[in-house]
Amino acid sequence: MLQLILGGARSGKSRLAEQIAKDCGLAVVYIATAQALDEEMQQRIQHHQQQRPMGWQLCEETIFLADQLLQLDQENQLILVDCLTLWLTNLLLAEDAALQQQQTEKLLKVLPQLKSDIVLVSNETGLGVVPMGEISRCFVDEAGRLHQALGQLADKVVFCVAGFPMILKGEK
Repeated sequence: MLQLILGGARSGKSRLAEQIAKDCGLAVVYIATAQALDEEMQQRIQHHQQQRPMGWQLCEETIFLADQLLQLDQENQLILVDCLTLWLTNLLLAEDAALQQQQTEKLLKVLPQLKSDIVLVSNETGLGVVPMGEISRCFVDEAGRLHQALGQLADKVVFCVAGFPMILKGEK
């Protein structure tokens, strides 16, 4: 089962994904995509770490997500990826301009092949004003394209607002 959980900042999407993982009854692997490049991000990461159960396996992957999923994949487990927009940011800021396209395509190809249950968390960034600056507009465009493609692949898509999940696709 592939689930995509979208929402804005502080919408409850990570909390929902973590609750799904806690309730699933399977072994859980948590893939973190954030990089602690400043003190504020270090605090965010620490907060997320404190929320997670001790028994979950942690894997940090900032660029090669599809490869990591293939390596970790096995039956009777859930892999939670938090979050795709940080992963996308890492790709867009990398030295190699083609890396984002390559890694996004690889992720979309790999996901349907996996035996693990997958929960993907991502920020919905396309609901506000068009941002100023080329890199910001590129990010919003690429995140939107990624979400649309993942939404087509996913068995279930949920949008979180104010801590409430709204099911966009899949079972109620």
